Amino acid sequence: MAELKEKLAQQIPGLREEVRALIREHGNKVISEVTVAQAFGGMRGVKGLVCDTSVVEPDKGLWIRGIPIAELAGRLPEEIFYLLCTAELPDAAALASLQKDLRERAEVPAYVWKVLRAMPEDSHAMTMLNTAILVLERESVFRRRYEKMQKDEYWEAMLEDSLQLLAKLPTVAAGIYRLRMRKGEPIISNHELDWGADFAYMLGLPDPMGEFANLMRLYLTLHCDHEGGNVSAFTCHTVGSALSDAYYAVSAGLNGLAGPLHGLANQECLHFVLSVRDRFKGVPTDQQLREYAWNTLNEGHVIPGYGHAVLRITDPRFTAFHQFGERVCPDDEIFRIVDRIFAIVPGVLKEQGKAKDPWPNVDAVSGSLLYHFGLTEFDYYTVLFGVSRALGMCAQLILNRALGTPITRPKSVSTEWIKAITGAMTCAA
Repeated sequence: MAELKEKLAQQIPGLREEVRALIREHGNKVISEVTVAQAFGGMRGVKGLVCDTSVVEPDKGLWIRGIPIAELAGRLPEEIFYLLCTAELPDAAALASLQKDLRERAEVPAYVWKVLRAMPEDSHAMTMLNTAILVLERESVFRRRYEKMQKDEYWEAMLEDSLQLLAKLPTVAAGIYRLRMRKGEPIISNHELDWGADFAYMLGLPDPMGEFANLMRLYLTLHCDHEGGNVSAFTCHTVGSALSDAYYAVSAGLNGLAGPLHGLANQECLHFVLSVRDRFKGVPTDQQLREYAWNTLNEGHVIPGYGHAVLRITDPRFTAFHQFGERVCPDDEIFRIVDRIFAIVPGVLKEQGKAKDPWPNVDAVSGSLLYHFGLTEFDYYTVLFGVSRALGMCAQLILNRALGTPITRPKSVSTEWIKAITGAMTCAA
């Protein structure tokens, strides 16, 4: 932890002063307006949060600390965590220090496995993951030190909790896969491997060429963060703003990620791809696929994986995964269908004219690559997503405690208030 902690200690005083100056000099400036539609529509598009770890631009995609995600596709997840926290990529010494620190913290207490083994056999993998995180909360340094710490020390305890949690997550998540999917006993961590490769190793899937490990590194990097307003990040932020420790906050965020509208998208996309395979007994012709897409739309359904709440371009994360598939498994039947859908569906959606964004997002391809390597248990996919997204959630928690971000408490209004302020009551009368 020394290298990362020292870097943050150098940066935090300047960051605090920068925020204080912004509030002091520009605190009354209006940066957003809220419409009635936004108030009733989940606050979509309302600018009311600050998140410096990443931004998503409609015409550019995800940027991590000012770097396009495509330029980070070859980086290790540990490097990404360091970048999320400090806005700098680690040099070789800093990376080695962080990896050593994570390895030293990786052992999962026996009581966690005891709880997981006692859960019902049909427990959902995400339920098991969140249960394990909450059981681990007894290890929280933040909670133990809270009454003795000064406010400017909160970030140090949050960093400690975050590193403890991130170090153990691959072991816990892989062990859940082994236990829940009846693959055998959990596999002991290999401390010679990096964070992502060790996760792949502990899952226990065959990987003679090492490409599944490469996929895990890529997956964990590409899903690491996505601004502060998505359900999981915002929930984690809100819970953390009450000075709940990282275990409570990350578990809360992952509970949000488990929802069908957030973390299940890659499963839905893969189901669609498999339905195409089953319908045509393999890879369809372009004409068959075009007709199938039109039939799907005409029946009132969407084509999963196409369109995005923010993006108006092909998701750069899709491109990174697609390039991986072209290199590693270009002849795989499922990947070939994904590739043909990419070639055909945007044109169909443009012709239909209803989609604001006809281009694929990351979920349109990620599931097909997991499926190729034998990770075919769809209910587990959200766990992988959660392990990755914990990188961003933890980084945001550390920075928010460093900056003294206050408790989140937006003001709610009633429907009657909106009717009164808009004149809807008068109009109705």
